[in-house]
Amino acid sequence: MIGKPLCAIVALVAVAAATPGPAAAQDLPRAQFKVIGGSSSSPHFKFNQLPFWTETLTRASNGQVTADITPLDQLGIDDKTMLRIMRLGLTDFANFDVSKMAGDDPRFEGCDLAGIALDIRKARAACQAYLPVMDKIMQEAWNTKILALTTSPPQVIWCRVPIDGLADLRGKKIRVFNPSMRDFLAGVGAESISLSFAEVLPALQRGVVDCAVTGNLTGNIAGWPEVTTHVFPMYMGWSIGVEVVNVNVWKRMDPKLQAFFLAEMPKYETKYWAYMEAATNEADACNYSRGACTMAKPVKLTEVPIKAADAAQHKQLIETVVVRNWVKRAGPNSIKEWNDTVGKALGYTASAN
Repeated sequence: MIGKPLCAIVALVAVAAATPGPAAAQDLPRAQFKVIGGSSSSPHFKFNQLPFWTETLTRASNGQVTADITPLDQLGIDDKTMLRIMRLGLTDFANFDVSKMAGDDPRFEGCDLAGIALDIRKARAACQAYLPVMDKIMQEAWNTKILALTTSPPQVIWCRVPIDGLADLRGKKIRVFNPSMRDFLAGVGAESISLSFAEVLPALQRGVVDCAVTGNLTGNIAGWPEVTTHVFPMYMGWSIGVEVVNVNVWKRMDPKLQAFFLAEMPKYETKYWAYMEAATNEADACNYSRGACTMAKPVKLTEVPIKAADAAQHKQLIETVVVRNWVKRAGPNSIKEWNDTVGKALGYTASAN
């Protein structure tokens, strides 16, 4: 069930989506595409990716454009291999968390370093500014073109054991999914463990990890309240995603189809971010039984308050550990382009020292 505030957002976006694009639907050639989406249990797949590829595009094209979308977890694919899959042309389109591609190129993590953006609109502005950098790398090295930016709810720390702040994370085994989260948690003495999203619930259940990082609403929808008791809402990033297409597929596409996608993708992106902003705002109601919860399951978890000392330490870790370590991985040539884009948007300055 979708709540009234979200219904209003969706209705407004639907009006925009109904506006004819530069290529009239009746003039489009018939085309069908293969798409890989995110995890089947995630809100971004259920409420954004799936309906866009199976309903919105078909409706907007008068049935000329159709797609088969398969969630990543049902394919048994490690999401960190998505760029290789794209480069090989094993799918036409895909959506994936760009920070998880940091193993292939550390620069992919640049706009979503752990904790640098504490507001969803600033996170979008930073990644929009950095988009040309990421797109250039993808096109030149990975035969992949970015068509839209997406996001998840803010990444927070879910724990199966009681904690009372950053100090209590020392010695804890915590699931992360990118290098900058590992850097941040190392700064407080925690042990980072890399697990795919599908592996986290059983790992928490068996005590393999004490805590795990995922979205503040994503964890609820995926059933994490069954095995956790405490949520520490100190943002560890946003799991920024990219909607991409294989460059060979794009070049073979009829110009009318290219124009169609270039018209539809911005609408999709706008709706995606509006939904996730609503999800971010409603997560507290769902996780802590604080009012109407229409987007997930109402549960009663313990919210760990962010003390002033924790907030100060968070800022210090960003400046002295997270950004600095990223520069070491990305190389000195990345500094200027980061400062001119992400740094400018968020008020940080990277340096080689």
